[in-house]
Amino acid sequence: MTIKRSHVRTSNQRFNKYLAPFCILLIALSLILFLALKSSPHSTSNTLSKNGAASISTSDASNNLPEVPRFAYFITGTIGDGARLHRLLRAVYHPRNYYLLHLDLEASDAERVDLAKNFKEVKNVMVVGKANLVTSKGPTMVACMLHAIALLLKQGKDWNWFINLSASDYPLMPQDDILHIFSYLPRDLNFLEHTTNIGWKEFQRARPIIIDPGLYHSKKSGVFWAKEKRSMPSSFKLFMGSSWVVLTRPFLEFCIWGWDNLPRTLVMYYTNFLSSSEGYFHTVICNHKDFQNTTVNHDMHYIKWDNPPKQFPVNLTIEHFSDMVESGAPFGHSFAKDDPVLDKIDDELLGMGRSGEGQRRIVNGKTDAIKPSGSSKRLEKLVSDLLSSENFRSKQCK
Repeated sequence: MTIKRSHVRTSNQRFNKYLAPFCILLIALSLILFLALKSSPHSTSNTLSKNGAASISTSDASNNLPEVPRFAYFITGTIGDGARLHRLLRAVYHPRNYYLLHLDLEASDAERVDLAKNFKEVKNVMVVGKANLVTSKGPTMVACMLHAIALLLKQGKDWNWFINLSASDYPLMPQDDILHIFSYLPRDLNFLEHTTNIGWKEFQRARPIIIDPGLYHSKKSGVFWAKEKRSMPSSFKLFMGSSWVVLTRPFLEFCIWGWDNLPRTLVMYYTNFLSSSEGYFHTVICNHKDFQNTTVNHDMHYIKWDNPPKQFPVNLTIEHFSDMVESGAPFGHSFAKDDPVLDKIDDELLGMGRSGEGQRRIVNGKTDAIKPSGSSKRLEKLVSDLLSSENFRSKQCK
């Protein structure tokens, strides 16, 4: 018994001998860690917070900036739009991005060749040689977009977002501003206006059955209407919205490669759907669990409608300039060819004018040169509002 008690006392003495140095070391490490955290710069948060809102901060120290993303632009036009596509590309060009230009089958081969010649020295600009026939109200527009996405996935290996524009669109801020703000966003956010509350569109879009001659003819014509109507689908929920989208590469890989059969099923369904470009991507993304929580309910465009709305939006003019700027949207739709407001946008918002400065940037631009202007604050405000706890989750796929 004596030996056992002596042994216990010896163990306690050894333990007490090392306890004090260990505690001192632990306190010192804690103090060092506290001072390091206190002096470190504010870091950007680009993840979802506990309340379901995505956060954005652009106040990082210069040595801790996020990676600048890349956009893949698909810019479309028809006969007579060659000059408009040239001007639009000059306005949205940045060496980091990829650009695919498409003049549909209505345009002449000469117009297409002239467009390609203008940018033959620019490696990140491509022109579709074998054009598609596109009917605005039919599924050929979706087919054309899927074709473009497949080409961009093949030719551009490292872009983050896909953006579609037409000849009647125009940017409302420099590319540097858009790239700067998107640098701080989660790379899985998909921007598209969408709703399941389709109202009158159920009877004018969803139930009618149309046939698009553009699928099998070489000349553009109107769609054909079948006498029969169809019922609303029961295996998926329909969503509709704007044709203008800013979509992520992973989502579009899913649409093209389709490891789930949903994208192919909906391509078949929308073949007989009027204005299918206003519903295809919206319905795919909101009916798949991997992507339905990635949507931001905005198409990144400023669009002005009549009251009550007509078939097409109002052409934007100088009268709408202040509202366009205040919206914070990076793009506007639609503009008439060579409207004076485009010159005003070039001079006051893009800083390029008609002097050819933008064209020189196409040839001599530096890939990593990002110099945001004051317009980036307007886009930051718009995106912060869209990602707030009041607007983000509550407007996803509803």
